[in-house]
Amino acid sequence: MEEDPRKECLEKLSLTIYTITMILGLPSNVLALIVSIKNTRNQRATPNDVYMINLCLANLVFIAWLPIKILETFKNQWTFPNILCLLYNFFHFSTIYASILFLTAISAGRFLSIAFPIHYKLYKNARNSWLVCLVLWAIVLSHVALVFVTERNGDQYFVSPSDNNISTCFENFTQEQLDFLVPLRLEMAVVLFFVPLLVTAFCYLSCVVLVLRSSLHPARKSRVVGVAVSTLLIFVACFAPYNISHVVGFIQHQHVWWRREALLTSTCNAFLEPVVFFFLSSSLEHSFRQSWLSVKERWSSVSRKAVPFCTKRSG
Repeated sequence: MEEDPRKECLEKLSLTIYTITMILGLPSNVLALIVSIKNTRNQRATPNDVYMINLCLANLVFIAWLPIKILETFKNQWTFPNILCLLYNFFHFSTIYASILFLTAISAGRFLSIAFPIHYKLYKNARNSWLVCLVLWAIVLSHVALVFVTERNGDQYFVSPSDNNISTCFENFTQEQLDFLVPLRLEMAVVLFFVPLLVTAFCYLSCVVLVLRSSLHPARKSRVVGVAVSTLLIFVACFAPYNISHVVGFIQHQHVWWRREALLTSTCNAFLEPVVFFFLSSSLEHSFRQSWLSVKERWSSVSRKAVPFCTKRSG
């Protein structure tokens, strides 16, 4: 049977995006995680360092499960145990929405540090930041778990045959499942995306206005504005399409056909955010440069010790 050109194109695009996300996302998130952990050991660590740790962990968990999606896309069917379908989607969507909330927390931290530096300094500490992270994780996990615990189809765990009698994971739903999923998806989109989007937009746009009105050096102004604008653009570009599909699905009361394409954009966030932070955040760039110089010095020291040893052996 001849393959649908649209489906074939989508599969190639999906494999490309998944591969790029793994290649770029893994090292960038590991580096950002190391730098953030290093910063938290410093007495001058900020709450955003704690939020960045959780953001990187969410991205790394997301990336860790991508090989399953890559193999499923390559084989064009679900060939793994049914339970893995539930686990994959649970971690997949949990980490996506966790990333949204941690990006919102980072934007709020930046706004408070600029708008209310004195008052914010009284409350910003690692313990409070970790408590905020625990609350955010609890909100996300409870929302996502509700879907998979309540509406799994027996021991099939959302694995069901397609029109071509090929096993698919979390793509084909019964009407009974859709009656539950469609309104719940809308609620998740509102609580876990649209509200955070409003908060993030307000915080970053306020940061831009406050910084432009300040007496900061133009170079520092450019960095702050660059981080704010680029993060907000990535936030919208990566997460808006998928969550808009929930709104459309609720209005049409069905599973929208372009949901899979919309979900692809959220994958890109796993590597775009760390890259932007590295290039535009002065603190991350400085910490990364210091870490790189430290590794380079250690490597040079080992090399200098190894050369005389090798010379002696050859003589």
